[in-house]
Amino acid sequence: MKLNFSPLRLLLLVGVIAGSFSIVGFAAEKATKEKICVEKTDSPHKQNSEQKLATVKEAREQARLLHEALHSTLLIVHRKYYREDEKLPIPSSVLDDVFEEMQRKRKIQFRWISVNAEAMNIDHEPKTEFEKRAADVLSSGKKEFEQVEKGTYRHAGVICLPSQCLKCHMPNRRSSATRFAGLIISLPVQK
Repeated sequence: MKLNFSPLRLLLLVGVIAGSFSIVGFAAEKATKEKICVEKTDSPHKQNSEQKLATVKEAREQARLLHEALHSTLLIVHRKYYREDEKLPIPSSVLDDVFEEMQRKRKIQFRWISVNAEAMNIDHEPKTEFEKRAADVLSSGKKEFEQVEKGTYRHAGVICLPSQCLKCHMPNRRSSATRFAGLIISLPVQK
């Protein structure tokens, strides 16, 4: 069996192997993983230039999957790890870091919007016509709203605000009505 490596890949492989032999145990595993992460994150332009634009149908499914994963992550991390008295960043702001990486690597944009609860950040107030319409539609009870315009698919989905969220999002509430925020996911699509 003949292996065909480019000189750069061969050099990287030798470096990884040599580095692995010089470090033992957990540190070796960590060093290898970090090297792999650096290798992957150093070439975002290559990924973007090779990335084929999705059809609207594909973008819709990608957005729904991303929304479901991020919504579940937000709720679970908030419930299991966030403690108001520990001065930790709120999980939605931590996800903003993930959003930045996804924007940089995949050209996917994310934006939180307030729907029928108080925005915790003025940047989360609906601004564009799409965002205002999405907030109205989500507030009416629909789970999602979408639009395709100028090569961009936009998906707005409901983010449920359970009672622990309402302490901040609705501090003076007088009703037990379900409250929502929204997450807008924008993906480039074929025209």
